[in-house]
Amino acid sequence: MRWRDLRAGELRKEHVGQRLALAGWVGRRRDHGGLVFIDLRDESGLAQLVINPERTEEAAAVAHGVRNEFVVRAEGEVAARAPEAVNPSLPTGEVELQVDQLEIVSRSEPLPFQLDEENVDEVTRLRYRYLDLRRERMQRNLRLSAAVISAIRRFMDEQGFVDVWTPNLTKATPEGARDFVVPVRLQPGRFFVLPQSPQLFKQILMVAGFGRYYQIATCFRDEDLRADRQFEFRQLDLELSFPTREEVLDTLEGAVVASFEALGRTPPERPFRRLTWHEAMARYGSDKPDLRFGLELHDLTEETRGSEFKVFAQAPSVQYLTLPQELSRAELASLEELAKEWGGKGLAYLVFDEEDEVRSPIAKFLSAELVDAVRPEQPGATVLFGADEPETVARVLSAVRNHLGRQLALIDVSRDEFLWVTDFPLFEWDEDNKRWAASHHAFTGVRPGDEDLIESDPGQALSQAYDLVWNGWELGSGSIRIHDPEIQRRVFKAMGIDEAEAQERFGFLLEVLRMGAPPHGGFAMGIERFVALMAGEQNIREVVAFPKTASGSEPMTGAPTPIAQDILAELGIQVLPQDG
Repeated sequence: MRWRDLRAGELRKEHVGQRLALAGWVGRRRDHGGLVFIDLRDESGLAQLVINPERTEEAAAVAHGVRNEFVVRAEGEVAARAPEAVNPSLPTGEVELQVDQLEIVSRSEPLPFQLDEENVDEVTRLRYRYLDLRRERMQRNLRLSAAVISAIRRFMDEQGFVDVWTPNLTKATPEGARDFVVPVRLQPGRFFVLPQSPQLFKQILMVAGFGRYYQIATCFRDEDLRADRQFEFRQLDLELSFPTREEVLDTLEGAVVASFEALGRTPPERPFRRLTWHEAMARYGSDKPDLRFGLELHDLTEETRGSEFKVFAQAPSVQYLTLPQELSRAELASLEELAKEWGGKGLAYLVFDEEDEVRSPIAKFLSAELVDAVRPEQPGATVLFGADEPETVARVLSAVRNHLGRQLALIDVSRDEFLWVTDFPLFEWDEDNKRWAASHHAFTGVRPGDEDLIESDPGQALSQAYDLVWNGWELGSGSIRIHDPEIQRRVFKAMGIDEAEAQERFGFLLEVLRMGAPPHGGFAMGIERFVALMAGEQNIREVVAFPKTASGSEPMTGAPTPIAQDILAELGIQVLPQDG
């Protein structure tokens, strides 16, 4: 017996008069005084079944026992719907199946939530993820994800990249987030880790002569979960030999455009916009700015050096942004609380009313020249100030900018703004450990001409790193790598990693680099972040089939769970009691 001759969503007017079998889930059952209508659903869409007791009493008796989410098989004749019954919103809306035989294949218990129910608690959705995945939203998102990945693969193959799988059990090289650790039964006391990225392996593939590598790589990071983070995630991972930076960026832009085209969407214009890291921080206070609205930052540090307002005069950095509308005291108080949440001490302001008069508790401490320097072109505006360490001011005003953009509907949601942020600092100061750390990672190339700054002024050395940003979300990052072992040694030394530690942690890579390493560079783009934006979702859990909750658990299976003591003993592991 064939379960079905067509999928439910494939039924069309040209099938009228044919005898066909369909199978799927009962999306909805409507009993009209004997005549029963069933919306039959499968992965392709919906078809309407009509069970008429005058046509078949046996099928009608079965239909009265059918409930939502039962799996049924129906066989009958395809008929055209009456003109007044046509449903133009469905591809199958012109036809229906007049059922002669109806079989309940599988029954369903009462559901914990209805599939068309709104605002279902997320933990409940994840506990019954197999039901949640039947919903139209999740079906659409996961199919969109598959289409995007297929388009990326086609594009990368056409560009001559080779898909190479790299290990998921590898060596610990402590960098970035915490690793997930895997014990080895055959070697008690020794451990693999799950890769945070295939970074070292893809560099090794370049030395091995592959020239153009890619994979849709699964990566693992033991970090706090939030809207754009999961323990497990995928990335488009790629590397090229003998590249210019432009070749790497052009490849990524091509993959993005191919994804848009595969979904029938208008692709973004190429080349994507560019900002250096210093420009992005100066104008937006962020290295992943949303360019769909204005509210740029402006520097006022020099102009405030002699100010009577000591908060300004003594602050290492003073910056401001101008909002083209007056804010109330309540709105300003709310923004001040937001500033404190992001590490600021407060938020100073000047409100210019419609008569261009100034309202502010700090106005009396500011010179007329300083007020005129920030006076908006049009009255009815608010100027917001940050005064603190440069990093704090940038962080606070960027948060205020993004908040105002969302709250006041300043963001043009009809636009897609892609941005390359380039020329990141090579190092950043690690205040906790009192040493320089790599801004991206330790294998990032130094900008040509800045090599001498590695020792003399590490904070001023720029890297060959670049990030791709879409509407304020960082999609991924990459760089031209270090291929010279001597430069790599100098970078390690600047980071406080001596020869012995470098050999212990990265010895195999250093050996590889001494065996004829070509110049190389690449990129890694987060697939789930990219797909989430494509799908219009704000949380990547909505495009992941079986995600973890914010607490790191997986409600459907109950993972993570304790491991039996005999298994732990075999692995040589003892679980210590946890305080609190």
